[in-house]
Amino acid sequence: MQIKDQSITPRRLPEWLKVKMPGGSNYLRLQSMLRKSNLHTVCEEAQCPNIGDCWDRKSATFMILGDVCTRACTYCAVDTGNPPAKTDITEPVRLAETVESLGLKYVVITSVDRDDLPDGGAFMFAQSIRQIRNRLPECKVEVLIPDFQGDILALKKVITASPDTLNHNIETVRRVFKRVRAKGDYDLSLELLLRSKRMLENGVTKSGMMVGLGETWEEIIETMKDLRSVECDLLTVGQYIRPSDNHVPLSKWYTPAEFDELRDIGLDLGFKHVASGPLVRSSYHADEQHETAMRSQQVSI
Repeated sequence: MQIKDQSITPRRLPEWLKVKMPGGSNYLRLQSMLRKSNLHTVCEEAQCPNIGDCWDRKSATFMILGDVCTRACTYCAVDTGNPPAKTDITEPVRLAETVESLGLKYVVITSVDRDDLPDGGAFMFAQSIRQIRNRLPECKVEVLIPDFQGDILALKKVITASPDTLNHNIETVRRVFKRVRAKGDYDLSLELLLRSKRMLENGVTKSGMMVGLGETWEEIIETMKDLRSVECDLLTVGQYIRPSDNHVPLSKWYTPAEFDELRDIGLDLGFKHVASGPLVRSSYHADEQHETAMRSQQVSI
């Protein structure tokens, strides 16, 4: 069955999705530093509802390779089009300097899709990891990578730099996938996660999905099973919030109780940690997820 909720209109947020406006001291400091460094964050570009909470905790997800994506996923708020032909080779250094200045213990690096680049931007991911490690060896690094159009050599470039967590979001269920990610491939994403798990030495793999795109409850569980079949360690499940009337329509507001149930199902399926909630996004409290995964690995050894 397909789940519908007619009690709350798509234009009116339910109470559990309302958050206070950001503006704490750490938020303002981080915002200022990002402007000076000419760095982008997915927190801003994707209109993440957790920006105030995360930035006040001195946690941010940095978005490298510019802010123009070569794909046009119908759920995403990031600008699409033709990015500048040249990449900024100084970006990994500026990123590492900012991470060091903030004294971060855990950092997430993601990017727009750059299908225009021969390696999809893999080299810049690897350089960013290495530059951060050179300046702040104790800092854990998570990368949230695109699919690199199935390029194994591109994936190896990132893996060779030894990220602590490798994240690639499945985003939605198989049936809905092509409707919202026309240039992606559900099975390719699963294959990337499996290859990553096998290539990472003591590394952690992670994926995330949104609900409210027209999926059924049974399809959500089936997607969880697909992710576990490729040994994915960590999972995030969050509510899709329509960025504008030009994006794919919202089908349902899921309740906190439903998210709790999805978390319990995911844990029963074998994920080491499941962050499931209306405001959860792929990098929300990512440091806590990684710590849980590492403790689980130590127990199993």
